[in-house]
Amino acid sequence: MNVISIDAIQAAIANARASLAAGGARIRAAYEAHPGTTAVLRGRAHLVDEAVLHLWRICGIPSDAALVAVGGYGRGELFPHSDVDLLVLLPSEPDSALQASLSTLVGALWDVGLEIGHSVRTIEECLAAADEDITVQTNLLEARLLAGNRTLFDRFASEYRERLDVRAFFKAKQLEQENRYARFNDTPYALEPNCKESPGGMRDLQMLGWIARAAGLGRNWRDLARRRLITGAEATDLRSIERFLQHVRIRLHYLTGRAEDRLLFDHQEKLARAFGIEATAGKRASEVFMQRYYVNAKKITQTNTILLQNYGAEIFPNRGGPAIVINERFQAVRELLDMRTEDTFERHPSALLECFLLLQQRSELKGMTARTLRALWLNRKRINANFRADPKNQALFLEMLQQRRGIVHEFRRMNQYGILSGYLPPWRRIVGQMQHDLFHVYTVDQHIMMVLRNVRRFTMGEHAHEYPLMTRLILGFERQWLLYIAALYHDVAKGRGGDHSKLGMVEAREFCETHNLPQKDADLVVWLVEHHLTMSHVAQKEDTSDPEVIRRFADTVGEERRLVALYLLTHADIRGTSPKVWNGWKGKLLEDLFFATQKLLRGATPQQALGLDDRQENARALLRYYGLRPGMEDAFWKQLDAVYFMRHSAEEIAWHSRMLYFRPDTDDPVVKARVPEENQGVQVMVFTRDQKDLFVRLTGFFGRLGFSILDAKVHTTRHGYALDSFILQDPGNDLHYRDMITLIEHDLTERLRKPAAPDRPATGRLSRQVKHFPITPQISIQPDDSGKHHILSLVAADRPGLLFAVAEVLAQHEIRLYTAKIATLGERVEDTFLVSGQALSIDSRVLQIERELLERLQL
Repeated sequence: MNVISIDAIQAAIANARASLAAGGARIRAAYEAHPGTTAVLRGRAHLVDEAVLHLWRICGIPSDAALVAVGGYGRGELFPHSDVDLLVLLPSEPDSALQASLSTLVGALWDVGLEIGHSVRTIEECLAAADEDITVQTNLLEARLLAGNRTLFDRFASEYRERLDVRAFFKAKQLEQENRYARFNDTPYALEPNCKESPGGMRDLQMLGWIARAAGLGRNWRDLARRRLITGAEATDLRSIERFLQHVRIRLHYLTGRAEDRLLFDHQEKLARAFGIEATAGKRASEVFMQRYYVNAKKITQTNTILLQNYGAEIFPNRGGPAIVINERFQAVRELLDMRTEDTFERHPSALLECFLLLQQRSELKGMTARTLRALWLNRKRINANFRADPKNQALFLEMLQQRRGIVHEFRRMNQYGILSGYLPPWRRIVGQMQHDLFHVYTVDQHIMMVLRNVRRFTMGEHAHEYPLMTRLILGFERQWLLYIAALYHDVAKGRGGDHSKLGMVEAREFCETHNLPQKDADLVVWLVEHHLTMSHVAQKEDTSDPEVIRRFADTVGEERRLVALYLLTHADIRGTSPKVWNGWKGKLLEDLFFATQKLLRGATPQQALGLDDRQENARALLRYYGLRPGMEDAFWKQLDAVYFMRHSAEEIAWHSRMLYFRPDTDDPVVKARVPEENQGVQVMVFTRDQKDLFVRLTGFFGRLGFSILDAKVHTTRHGYALDSFILQDPGNDLHYRDMITLIEHDLTERLRKPAAPDRPATGRLSRQVKHFPITPQISIQPDDSGKHHILSLVAADRPGLLFAVAEVLAQHEIRLYTAKIATLGERVEDTFLVSGQALSIDSRVLQIERELLERLQL
C-alpha cells in the first residue's frame, strides 16, 4: 500500500472543494436561468463523483476493494445539499493499514464539505445488514460502482439479487410507509409538510420505484404503464408531479443553504416567488403555492394506493379466492371492494356513496380495487344538485354517519377522492385551505377530519384509558351521530371572512333541513356549530371561579344535553388542532367548567365524578344481595381506577369484589373460574402481584390446555397487582367446562406461585374457511394522544396459540402490557392492546416488532 502524503491529501481536498463550489455555482446559475431538475440532480452527482474518485485515488485504496454509491447517490441523483451515501466493499476484513487509509478518505470527504454517510463491509456483512434493516436493503438496491474491483461488485450485486425476497421486501416497505405516515398523523395536509417524508411526498414516489425495481416490474413510470400497472395518463401525471416535487426540494435547498425538506412558513412565500406565483385577491402567494402542493400530494397518495394494489396482485398472484358477489353493483376481490361492471357508477350514481357504506359494513374489506378507485375519481362530478336532492342519496349519507365502524376511514377516503366536496358544496372551499393561527397544524379539511376522529374515539373502548370521562358521557348520549355532523360543519366556513361560526351555522341548518332531521336534532347541530368556540373561550379566558361567569355560560347552554355535546365537541376540537396544543391544564379547565355548569343545570345537585356511576351502584347492590355489609368493598375499590369500572360490567365487578375484598394485598395468587350463565366457555379471573411476562405465562397455560381465548381484560391496579379476566372456549366443544374449573384454579395457582418458563401451546390447524378465504394479517402500533402509551392493533385469522405468539413477541422486546381487548369474530380476530416500552420510542424497533408479529401471524 502506498504511503499517503499529507501535502497531497491537503492539495486534493482544496482542489475538490474549489471544484465543487465552482461547479455548484454553475449548476445553480443555469437552473435559475432555465429551471430543469435533471441538470441539477445529475450535474451535482457528477461533480461529487469527480471529487470522490480523485480522493479515492490519492488515498491509495487497494485495487481489490470497491467504492460503491448507494441510495439516491447510487441512482445518480443528488439534490444541492443531499447526503452522499457510500459503501466501501471489501473482499475480507480490513487490516490496520487499510483502516487508516479509509479513515483518511472519510475525513478528507468531510473536509471537502460533503455530508457523508458511509459503511465499510464485506459482501457477507452487507447481506446480513440488509436482512436486519430494510433501510440498508433499500439503499443497496440502487448500488452503483464508482471505482475499484468490478468482479467483487458484480458478485455482490448477484448475491444481493439472489437473496432479495421480493414478497418480504414489499411487505416491509408497506409497513415502513405506514409508520412514516403515522409520524405525520396520516395526512399530507399539514401546514408545514415535509416534501420528502410526509404522505404525498417524494418518498412515496421513491418507494413505488423501489418496489418496481425489486420485483422486476420496471425502472420508470413508462415501464409501469407498458405493463398496465398504471394508465398512460397516470404515468404522465406522475412524471409531472415528480418534477414539481424535485423543483420544490431544489428550491428549498438553495433558499436555506442546507438539506432542508420542511415547507416551513418561513420559506413558503419565498418558494412561491421562486415559482413565479402571485398573490390573488383572496389568498397570499404562499397559500396559492401550498394549495398547488396539496393537489399534487393528493394525486400521489391516490396513485400510491392504486399502484400498491397492482404491485400486490403481481407479487402475490395466487393470494385470495374467487370474487364474492355482494349485490348487483359490487363484489369482493382479494379482500377489496370491486365494481362488477366498468359502468357501475354511470348506471347507478348512488353507488358513489354506497361503496363507502359497504366498506363500513364489511370489516373483511380493506379498501377498493384499483379500477374502482379510478372510476370513483373519474365519476366524482356526477354528484350534482340533482344527486344531492335525491332522497335515496340523502338516506345513504345519513346511514354512513350511523355505522358502528369505519366512519373516520371512509370520510377521509371520500375527501381524498373528491366525493365529500361533491356531496357537501361548502366543503369545496376548505380543501387545502391553510390556517395561519399559530396552533392549527393542518389545513381546514384535515383539521375537521381530526376532530371527527377524536369524537369517534370517545366511543371506542380501546381509547377509554385516554378519555374516561368523554367515553362515559358519549356512551350515554342519544344519537351520537349528530356530533359527527356538527364536527363536519364546525369550521366549514373558515377562510370566507367574517365569523365562521355564524356562517357555518347557516350551512349546517341547510344540511339539516335538506336531510329532514327532526327539529330538536337540527337545533342541536346548528347550536353546536354556532357555539363550538364558546366553552374553550370561557374555560381559558374567563374567571370560572366567578359564579356569574358560570351562570352566564349555563344560560347560554340551557340544558344538559347541549352541555354534554358541547363538552365533547370542544375537547375533540382542541385536540384536533395540533398534537402539541392539548395539555392537562386545558383539560382541567374544561372539566371544572363542565361539572360546575352541570350542577347549576341540575339545580345544584352534586355531580358524582368518575367511579360513582350506575355501574358502581349496581355492583354495590349485587354485593348487598350476596350478603356483604356496606363498605366491605371500599379497601379493594380504592385500588381500581375509572378505566377498570368502564371495562367491566357490574356483575363482573361484583364477582371480583366478592373474591378479593378481604385480601386486596395478598401475597398468594388468586385464581377463580366459573361457567357464565350462557354456558359458553369458562371465565377465569387472575389476581396476583404484577410480574414479568405474566400475560405470556397465562396465554401459554390456556393454550396448552387447548383453549381459545375469546375475550381478555387485562388490568393493573394502583398498588401494582394484575387483575386479569379471560373467557375461554374449547374450539372442538369437547370439554365439559364445569369439570375444568378445579383443574384451572389449582394448576394455574401453582404455576404462578413460582417462577417458570411459560407453557408453549401446540400450534393448531387452520380451519377450512381460513384456508380457502385467507385473511391477510395487519399490525398497527401507534402512540396514544398522551404519548405515554402505545396502542397495538392486529387483525388476523384465528387459531390456537395466536395470542400466546403475540404476547411472546411483546415480552421479548420488553413491552409492558396494560390492557387488552380481544375480539374474536368467527375466524377473524381483531385485538387491541395498550402497551408501553422503551423500544416503542425507536422507529426501527417498532418496525422490527411489527415485522416479527406479522411473521408469527402469517398463515
